[in-house]
Amino acid sequence: MEQVLYLGSYTKRESKGVHQIILDTDKKELRDYRLIAEVDSPTYLDLSADKEMLYTISKTDEGGGITSFKKNENGTYDKVAEISPEGSAPCYIYFDEDRKLLFTANYHGGYLTVYKENSDGSFTMTDRAQHVGSSIHENQTIPHVHYSALSPDKKFLLACDLGTDEVYTYTVSGEGKLAEVARYKATPGTGPRHLVFHPNGKVAYLFGELSSDVEVLAYDAAAGTFSLLQVITTIPEEHTGFNGGAAIRISADGKFVYASNRGHDSLVVYAVSEDGETLSLVEYVPTEGNTPRDFNLDPSGQFVIVAHQDSDNLTLFERDAETGKLTLLQKDVYAPECVCVFY
Repeated sequence: MEQVLYLGSYTKRESKGVHQIILDTDKKELRDYRLIAEVDSPTYLDLSADKEMLYTISKTDEGGGITSFKKNENGTYDKVAEISPEGSAPCYIYFDEDRKLLFTANYHGGYLTVYKENSDGSFTMTDRAQHVGSSIHENQTIPHVHYSALSPDKKFLLACDLGTDEVYTYTVSGEGKLAEVARYKATPGTGPRHLVFHPNGKVAYLFGELSSDVEVLAYDAAAGTFSLLQVITTIPEEHTGFNGGAAIRISADGKFVYASNRGHDSLVVYAVSEDGETLSLVEYVPTEGNTPRDFNLDPSGQFVIVAHQDSDNLTLFERDAETGKLTLLQKDVYAPECVCVFY
């Protein structure tokens, strides 16, 4: 079977935009890396359910924003529209297909932006939520919003703010207007970066970039609130040098959580308790590259693909569904400046 993976990247050196690569699940290899959409610094992306529309973060001379593309007959994507009302390029994008809304998280500006996709394919900015505050780390003097996506039931928009050590909960109107309804305060110095949910929808796992910790959180789906259950480190005690937490994923069956470490350059594997409320260490796995900023499990859950921002390579692992452990298959697959793995 051939699975198409979409790769977002910086375009400071060799990359020209969004690329795709084929995961051959029979041969257990990655191949046929190619450019499919030329755009400046598409560091994160999302797709419509039918994969006909591609939405990316983008950067222009005017600042930053988003760009959309439509798939053509040869499998590449043609530009449809762009909008750049943000002072700098955002770092995360999420597409709400039901309401045709796109949400971006802006790290440098410390705000969320909401866009409406119009019937002609153009975008209208409908709202912006500016965060305020700081925390104890030297990188937390101002807000740094790093993630914004809908809750599993799509009732709330959840936003991680690395700078204020908070997770914000918003309601979103059909017109794309935000209203804050709750706020979770993480352990000071955590630096909330990304969030994933257990399939039961009652537990979430918050990854701290600055602390290299995962906070296990109980989630009240009715109120959109979180409470702390557990804190667990993502790096071994003997690692005393720099580390920055990056991406976090969970297997479809909810049995294993994976997180990537930049500095230790590893994936950590956790086993999840039956109720999802605690994690226990399984193993640390070297990623065979520098700065594993993003990774993903393929749709089958059999493989894990890791992208390295600074060594320009992808690494392919096979995953044991019973133990959660990873076995190296490939480590030298060319993909320059890659910071997003999507399917």
